Amino acid sequence: MEALSFFAISWISPQLLALTALGTFLGIYVGAIPGLSVTMAVSILISFTFSWEVNNALCLMVGVYMGGVYGGSRTAILLNIPGAPSAIATALDGYPLAQKGLAGEAIGLSTVMSVIGGFVGIFVLAVAAPFVSDFAISFQPRDYMLLGVLGIMLVGSLSGNSLAKGVLAGSFGVLIGTVGLDPLTAEERFTFGVVELWNGINPVAVMIGLFGISEALTQLHFMHKASVKQVINRIIPKWKDVKRYLPLSLQSSSVGVIVGALPGTGGDIAALMAYDYAKRTTKNPEVEFGKGAKEGLVAPESANNAAVGGAYIPMLTLGIPGDAVTAVFIGALFIHGLNPGPLLMIEQPEIFWFTVGNLTLANIFILIFGLTGIRLFAKLVECPKGVLIPIIFLLSIVGAYSINNAITDVWWMLGFGVIGYFMKQYGYQVGPVILGVILSRLIDENWRRAILSEQGSIAGFFGEAFTSPLSCVLLATIVFIFISHTPLWTRWRKNKSSKS
Repeated sequence: MEALSFFAISWISPQLLALTALGTFLGIYVGAIPGLSVTMAVSILISFTFSWEVNNALCLMVGVYMGGVYGGSRTAILLNIPGAPSAIATALDGYPLAQKGLAGEAIGLSTVMSVIGGFVGIFVLAVAAPFVSDFAISFQPRDYMLLGVLGIMLVGSLSGNSLAKGVLAGSFGVLIGTVGLDPLTAEERFTFGVVELWNGINPVAVMIGLFGISEALTQLHFMHKASVKQVINRIIPKWKDVKRYLPLSLQSSSVGVIVGALPGTGGDIAALMAYDYAKRTTKNPEVEFGKGAKEGLVAPESANNAAVGGAYIPMLTLGIPGDAVTAVFIGALFIHGLNPGPLLMIEQPEIFWFTVGNLTLANIFILIFGLTGIRLFAKLVECPKGVLIPIIFLLSIVGAYSINNAITDVWWMLGFGVIGYFMKQYGYQVGPVILGVILSRLIDENWRRAILSEQGSIAGFFGEAFTSPLSCVLLATIVFIFISHTPLWTRWRKNKSSKS
C-alpha cells in the first residue's frame, strides 16, 4: 500500500503532472531533431533543476528521456534521418512506408507499439529489477566484447542477402570508431598528427551524414518524380493490426529490456537486435523487410522504448548506468543527495516507486502527444523535392553543428554524406556503418580488458569463454549467424522446404 502511494505521487500533484507532460512534449521534439540528443537535453536540465525539489527535477528529466527515445522515429519515418541512434532500425522500413504515402499510418503504429514496449520495460523494472540486474552484472568483459561482435554479425539482416557487404560496412564503422586517443593508454590512433582527431569522429555527425545527406544526394536523381501524397485518413492503428503485431511487440520488448539492462548498451543496440529477431522469425510478411514491412517498424520501436525501463534497472539497483542518459541521471541523483545502488530500495524505496510511477505517466503522455501533430509532420514528405532537399541539408548542417558547436563536425557530416551516397549506388547499406561506430568502443575496451585479465593469452581467453554458459551461448549465436548466410545453409533450407 505504501508503494502504491509513492507510485501515484506524480499522478495526483498538478505541478508534477504538468512537469511530466512538459518534459515528454519537449523530449518528443528534441528527439525528432537530428543532432539534439536526449543525453544533451537531460544534461542541460541538470544545470537548471539542481536547486529544485528532487521530485520536480525527476519529473521533467524522465519526461524528456521517455519522449526523446520515441521522438527519433518521426524524422526517421518521414525523411530517413533518424533523430537518434535508437531510430536507425526504424528508418529501414518506416521511410519506405512514407514513400508509399503511409506516413500517418506508420507513425500511428510506431507510437502505439512504442507505448506497449515502454509499459513492458516499466513492468519488468517494477517486478523483476533484482533478478534482471543480477543477470546483467554476470556479464564479463569478454561477454560484452562478444555481444559487440554479435551486433556486427547482425548487419547481415540490414544488408539484404550479402553478409559480406554488411560485415565490410560494419567493420568500416568499427575502424571509424577507433579514431582518436586510445581509451586505455591515451596513445594516438589514426589521427595522422591532426589535433582535431584526438577526440575521434562524432558518431552523430557520421549518422546524420550517412542518412540525411546521402538521402538528399540520392533524391537528386528523382527530381522529376512528383512527391508522394500522404494518406492521413487514419492515424490511430486498427485494432486488428494492433492485435496482429502484439505478440511481436511483446517479444521485441523482452529483447529491449534485457539489452537495455546491460550497462553501456542502450536502445540503439536493442532496436537493431529486435529488428534482426523480427526478420528471422516472421514467416511470411506482407511486404519484404526493407521495403515497408510493418514488422520492421514494430520490433525496433517496441525494443528501444522497452530499453528505457531496462536501463533503469542497473542504475537504481546497482548504481551502474544502463546507457548514457541514465549515467547523467546518476549524477542528478547525487546532486540531490540520493545514492543510487543496492541500498536505495531499502533506505529510500519512495524514490524507486516514484520513478516507476513517473515513467508510467510519461509513457501515457507519449501516446497522447505522439498521436497529435502527425498531419503537420507529414506535410514535410509532401513538399516538392526542390524544397525538401534543401530542408534536409539545412536540418543536417544545423544538427551536426549543434553537437559541439564545431564546424569540424559539419565537414565530417558532409564527407560521410558523400561516402553514404556512393555506398548506396553500389548496393551497400549505411546502417551497418553506424552500428559499427556505436559498437566499436564496446568491442575495443572489453577486448582489451578481457585479454589483460588473461595476461595477454588468446588461448586463455577462448578457454575461459568455453567454461562460461553465457559466453558459449554468445559464441554459438555468432557461429550460427555466420553459417546461416552461407550458400550451403540456403540450399539445405530449400531442400527441407521442398520435402515438406
